[in-house]
Amino acid sequence: MADFLRSLRLGGRGNPAQACARALCAEGVALSLLVGKDRTAEPLWCYPDLSARFEELQFTLGEGPGPDAVRTGVPVTEPDLDRVRPDRWPALLPSAREMGVHGVSCFPLSIGAIRVGVLTMLSDGDRRISDQQWTDATALTGALTGAFLDGDRRPDGDGAALGPGTFLEWPTGLHRAKVHQATGMISVQLGTSMEDALLRLRAFAYSSERPLGEVADDVIARRLRFDDDDNYADGDIDDLSGPHSPDAGKG
Repeated sequence: MADFLRSLRLGGRGNPAQACARALCAEGVALSLLVGKDRTAEPLWCYPDLSARFEELQFTLGEGPGPDAVRTGVPVTEPDLDRVRPDRWPALLPSAREMGVHGVSCFPLSIGAIRVGVLTMLSDGDRRISDQQWTDATALTGALTGAFLDGDRRPDGDGAALGPGTFLEWPTGLHRAKVHQATGMISVQLGTSMEDALLRLRAFAYSSERPLGEVADDVIARRLRFDDDDNYADGDIDDLSGPHSPDAGKG
């Protein structure tokens, strides 16, 4: 971890997520930053692919250890998801087990009430994270929080500030932008708030067992429309007749 923190300070190259997982002795690692007015979790590092899929699952459902850590500002550790009460994350738990996620620990990037992001560690589920892993994760999130809040102050040879390097670059393209666009379209279609529109979008994605981004693509391309006079638009997620395709019948 000391070597990894040194790489952060020096603007390290390579795969930061893989290096981070190695430093933390974790099965997988994901780092998401909170961006935009609604503080959407935008993925920055993910390794391996399972971590990326788990982050997408949490974002689609709006529940899980990551959202809880962001909301409370304290770490959330569940080394064995099979032991978690089913009513805690009712939608997430069965899907996480199905994709092969066993243990999860999420550490918020925060100072007081300020939330910057969240670091997620995947484990094999055999044991709780060690004291050393906890210490390392806490040190890392503290360093990342300071870096993203303050920027990189390292001077170059002429005294000018250097960029943060690959390890600390903010995302250049927002993966969640299409979700925001689709939410706005649904809000207009239903004449409802953005918050309600996002809930409708998430509910449909969950009920149809599709990624939220994929459903958002259909809304933006006008392959899928939400109408207020349909059952689904009235809140019945068991009846998927609400959202429909204008050109090809029911969606």
